[in-house]
Amino acid sequence: MSTLLINNADLIVTMNDADAQISHSAIYAVDGIIAQVGPSADLPATADTVIDARGMLIMPGMVNTHHHFSQTLTRCMAQDSDLFGWLTTLYPIWAGITPEAIYVSSKVAIAELMLSGCTTSSDHTYLWPNGARLDDQIRAAAEMGFRFHAARGSMSVGQSKGGLPPDHVVEDEAAILRDSRRLIEQYHDPRPGAMLRVVLAPCSPFSVSLDLMRESLSLARSYGVHSHTHLAETLDEERYCLETFGRRPVELIEDLGWVGPDVWHAHVVHPSHDEVGRLGHTRTGVAHCPSSNMRLASGIAPIRALVGAGARVGLGVDGSASNDGSHMLAEARQAMLLQRVLGGPAAMGAREALRLATRGGAAVLGRDDIGQLAPGMCADLIGYRLDSLGLAGGAVHDPLAALAFCQPPGVSLSVINGEVRVCDGVLAGVDLEQLVARHNQIARALVDEGQ
Repeated sequence: MSTLLINNADLIVTMNDADAQISHSAIYAVDGIIAQVGPSADLPATADTVIDARGMLIMPGMVNTHHHFSQTLTRCMAQDSDLFGWLTTLYPIWAGITPEAIYVSSKVAIAELMLSGCTTSSDHTYLWPNGARLDDQIRAAAEMGFRFHAARGSMSVGQSKGGLPPDHVVEDEAAILRDSRRLIEQYHDPRPGAMLRVVLAPCSPFSVSLDLMRESLSLARSYGVHSHTHLAETLDEERYCLETFGRRPVELIEDLGWVGPDVWHAHVVHPSHDEVGRLGHTRTGVAHCPSSNMRLASGIAPIRALVGAGARVGLGVDGSASNDGSHMLAEARQAMLLQRVLGGPAAMGAREALRLATRGGAAVLGRDDIGQLAPGMCADLIGYRLDSLGLAGGAVHDPLAALAFCQPPGVSLSVINGEVRVCDGVLAGVDLEQLVARHNQIARALVDEGQ
């Protein structure tokens, strides 16, 4: 039995059903599961590992619902392009990705996420050239001690068949389905507290066939795993779907059965009013990616309406080449501010944005064991120092709101599954200097060879 005590926190924000916040508080965990949360005086005084959280705000680890880890290799490219122009610029470069490139870029993305307060993430890589496999990402996440929902992305319709990607970067559909089955059987862990789950994730309506969409969903449901894709991200996508299928994007996925509590979609920037209601009625999930949507000028997703309709909504940093960062707290801040652009200052508050980043993300990924600090939940938690420069003058008035309104800080503490992964702002067991140096070597070579 392994025990952990996070003691003497200035404030614990539980995000539990009662939305409790506890001053001068502590968390006690046993074997990676929270046993007690409450005032420090009421909890055990000792444990195998004791962290003094004096001066910190402790909250649940954030949950990232959409990403493309390997895109850390191509940041700051196609800077003034919309989505379709950005993709057609980068597809030929991504075609040079290798297994090592996937592995190293995944470690870089995960490190950035962890240091920003993320303890669980999904990833949606959909190009697998030169022998690269999802296994390369899974190995990276396991070595980092990171809770991971590994999405087996895919593209099967190239330009010769009316799709957007070049023919040489798409895969055979039978091979995609065989590999999808292999990955589920080899890696997926359905148990509570699982560190690794597998997701099936055909890329988009303009890069896969309707048959692959149907068969992937059927395969996922036969194994009880979740399904993910991009949806209604841009008006270009809407035009493509109308011209190719005679249906709007949301209408198309409804026809294919891609709705419900085991499905989530990235972006959903351009649903109609009626489509918002239907997505909510079916409890379909949405990964809101505000920074990417702004960077590519895709639009503003109607998050207030989707939440009100009953959709499960979380946040996603999206690809590191369309954001171009992986800072979860910064993404929560952007979500809050962007809703205010069209909806006024009351459109979204700091607490709601941070709840989307925690409880919302957990719901999107189908997890009822993360996203809050309560007995029986996984011991996934983060700590921010309240005496930092960026929070000066804010944390004294409203510590939780300061995280969203002020300069987004990095974490001082991160615990995943009861294991301390960041202490005093330092990522445990990772030589970041060496990792970044190798990553940048790969990035330079990838771009030089792909242009």
